[in-house]
Amino acid sequence: MESEAGHGALPLDSGTGRPVPEVEPAIVERWRSERGELVELLAEVRERCGGVAAFRLGPSRTVLVTDPSAVQHVLARYPERYVKRSHRARLLIGDGVLAATGTAWKRQRRLLQSQFTGTGMRRYEQRITEAARTTAGRWAGYARTGQSLDVGREMRRFALDAIWRSLTGHPLDDDTERELDAVAVVATALPTLPADASEARDAVAADLARIDAVAAHAIEAARNGAPGPEGPGLLRVLTDAGTEHPEYGDQLIRDELVTLLAAGHETTATTLTWLYLLLDQHPAARGQTLGAGGEGSPERRQAIQALIHETLRLYPSAWILPRHAAEDDVLAGYTVEAGTDLLVCPYLTHRDPELWPDPENFAPRRFVTPGGRPAHLGAYFPFGIGPRACLGVQFALRESTVLLEHLLPAHTLVFSSVPTKAAYGMTVRPDGPTVATLVG
Repeated sequence: MESEAGHGALPLDSGTGRPVPEVEPAIVERWRSERGELVELLAEVRERCGGVAAFRLGPSRTVLVTDPSAVQHVLARYPERYVKRSHRARLLIGDGVLAATGTAWKRQRRLLQSQFTGTGMRRYEQRITEAARTTAGRWAGYARTGQSLDVGREMRRFALDAIWRSLTGHPLDDDTERELDAVAVVATALPTLPADASEARDAVAADLARIDAVAAHAIEAARNGAPGPEGPGLLRVLTDAGTEHPEYGDQLIRDELVTLLAAGHETTATTLTWLYLLLDQHPAARGQTLGAGGEGSPERRQAIQALIHETLRLYPSAWILPRHAAEDDVLAGYTVEAGTDLLVCPYLTHRDPELWPDPENFAPRRFVTPGGRPAHLGAYFPFGIGPRACLGVQFALRESTVLLEHLLPAHTLVFSSVPTKAAYGMTVRPDGPTVATLVG
């Protein structure tokens, strides 16, 4: 039976299922012996067994989900059956909205949702624009002097400035930026930290203390100080929430602040860094984008957004989404027992040749050409889908678009070296320096 997701997708759930196909143990053992990246194992599991497939890294099975109808089923149609458990970043973000579950998550999500859609987003438009202008001015200085720059660091600096202005009403200063480097340090270290929670915390205690000190100062200023030069920020919303919801004390506000800092700048910065690396490999794409329309025109903005979306297709913000089956279910015709762990993998879905012709090729026109992208539900979800999709999607797309409107017409980047592989942690990031000079 063909699903509502379209041709080529697996059938939707119905009645009694059959066992999920499982890759041979020898495949996993070979991967272990070669010390490969997890994504390499997942790609082989999918290649051998399809869009819903199982493998064993221990005594229990894990189910990999890449088929679009199955993705839709797990993330959007039945999120109460497939739940999030402990978040990998809880050590950093505590009980922030990304890690929260149950009624606490619903309350926190409801409070923040209004800040990142519609009227809420309009509050931050000028702050995003000012952060982009600051970056553009800095790049103009690099171009005049011939000074090289680290693109990854520049993008983190811009994205951190944009979210910091939105949170506090203040532009990012050098001291705060230096202290908040600790957010990226802890996030990068998370996959390699000891399994024991106390040992893990001890390993990054100094960096967590730096983060906590910045958060405490910002919370105190939001609660008692005058608004920043750009007016009160999102932190004021969080501190005011304590009048109706006593749980919004300093600890939960700290956790939400760090969650927004971590999720709100690292993913955007990584996407923009990949975008410039892809333009280095495909220089004609810049000319096509700028040629789509004049400065400020809807046509140019659409073309810039196509660049962003194609980058997110190849390097999605959340490359893997863990879930846990809370009850028995039939998924795309396969039986999933309660207690099963699942990995939904946008990275592999976005590179499926049955969904995306020539999937390894950087082709932004997929997103502006009628029929250029698949119509399947669940075929493109760089920020997740369903009720737990990323809150900041519109913020991330807006800040990326505004920055590129400032930078793309003014400069071409010439990289002195290009990373040869990716690192798969909380995000998919270039595994190496991204040093470049500016031309134009």
